[in-house]
Amino acid sequence: MKCPTPFRWTSAARTDVGLVREVNEDACLDRPEHGLWAVADGMGGHAVGDVASRLVVDTLGAIEPAADLVRGVADARTRLIEANHLLRIEAAARQVQRIGCTVVVLIARERQCAFLWAGDSRIYRCRQGRLQLLTRDHSQVEQMKSRGQLTDEQALHHPALHLITRAVGATDRLDLDESVVDVADGDIFLLCSDGLSNELRAQEILETLARLDCRAASETLVDLALERGGRDNISAVVVRADDTATDKTLLNPAL
Repeated sequence: MKCPTPFRWTSAARTDVGLVREVNEDACLDRPEHGLWAVADGMGGHAVGDVASRLVVDTLGAIEPAADLVRGVADARTRLIEANHLLRIEAAARQVQRIGCTVVVLIARERQCAFLWAGDSRIYRCRQGRLQLLTRDHSQVEQMKSRGQLTDEQALHHPALHLITRAVGATDRLDLDESVVDVADGDIFLLCSDGLSNELRAQEILETLARLDCRAASETLVDLALERGGRDNISAVVVRADDTATDKTLLNPAL
């Protein structure tokens, strides 16, 4: 079953281990036919973060497309809570404090998208030459910024940059944020791990999304992060919506 939507959705995903780490603890989900995309980032410094991210993505990937957005969001939330429970059991079995990952999920239905997230993996939207960050990091640095203790520039180099406050598997109760946005013709969404967003400026992300198709954009964004040092695992899922009901016939300007 394909997701009910008047848009033609195209997408591409790329994940890379980077230049420093030995294991890629990121995982991506790219299901345009189901209107479902996700990025999960295993928690660095904790046991088998790659197991956590893969379990989360596989659990989300088993979702059957729902007829409406409310049901789709509920299904994703249920699956993430299930994954959280399984990771708590796995951590106990391995006798470690936690096995966890951040997650960001995008769901498309009709003329809207919903997104859920926990941690500092992000969703950006590029629309008509403007880039907007749709998520807000669950991190210590973000809390300090919200209290006026840090500027955006100071946050980029703060020692607590990688300290997150929410994650799948981190605690017995999973706390997810969610939101809904209307979709417009030509909207482009980027789901990414912090290995990308910590390396690239917003203007670079905007220019890449605006000029390249989904495949080329995902490849280029990861390559740029690698050029900056690739200090973490890097993941990018680029998603584009084209309204099939919009008449895009144009007059040749040469006439």
